[in-house]
Formats: sequence, C-alpha cells, structure tokens
Amino acid sequence: MLSLRKKILVAIDGSPMSDKAAEEAIRLAAGNQAQFKSKVYAMLVLPNAPRTTFTDFVPPKPITETEQWGEMRDKIFYVIEKSADEAGIPLEVKVAHGDPADELLALAEKESVDVIVIGSTGKGFIKRKVLGSVSDRIVRNARCSVYVVRG
Repeated sequence: MLSLRKKILVAIDGSPMSDKAAEEAIRLAAGNQAQFKSKVYAMLVLPNAPRTTFTDFVPPKPITETEQWGEMRDKIFYVIEKSADEAGIPLEVKVAHGDPADELLALAEKESVDVIVIGSTGKGFIKRKVLGSVSDRIVRNARCSVYVVRG
C-alpha cells in the first residue's frame, strides 16, 4: 500500500457522534506512517444567521461574535484538539455558515481532501426521508472516500 500524506476532513458539531468521528479521523491520520504527516481539517457548520426584518432596530450578531462563543468553541472542538495534540497530527479548524453538506463538500473539493469522516445519528427511516441526512448527502455527492462513523 502506498503511504502518502493524506488530507482528512471531519465534520464537528459538538455531539457525541461527532466526537467519535473526530477520534476516528485522528486515528486514521496517526496510522499513516509516511514521511509527511497527514493533516486533519475539523469543520463546524453553523446555520445561517437569522435575517433581519423591518421591525428589528439592531440586527442580531452572528453567534461567532457573541461573548459566549469562546466557551462554546472550546467545548465543541475539545476532543479533536486534544486528540490531535496528543498524536502530533496537524489540525486546521474551520467554521462556516450555511448548509452542512454543501459547506463540507465545498471544503473537500477546495482542499482536495482524500477522505471525509462524518458521524451518523442513526435517524429512523421516516425522519431521514422527511428531513434528509447530512451523512447521506455527503456519501452520495462526495468525490472522495467517505468514512461514516456509527454509534
């Protein structure tokens, strides 16, 4: 097996499943014994900020500009940052706004990612059909390999 530096993208949202996905992404990166270490991109996708209406005198700030953001950010990225630090894996943290599947696929394309690691919540058939599934959309539309971590 040819062992080259890999780029790994992991979807982070602060849930237990995304923490498991983060640990798997670091494990994949650490398992690569190439001369150059694999790099992990951890991406959090926040919903678009609510639109202001004509009754709003002051539009709401995006969550990333609030006083609570620092503490929230630390909690959300704690597992991936700790795991990457312990394994000596280069980590780049990204925060985007929009549709999670679209943003993850765009970053994967832009950075020429080799594998996307994503957690699956295991929604039931009806919820998945009505609401859709980020992991399902990633699997169907990614141009690279996708590793789905299940609970």
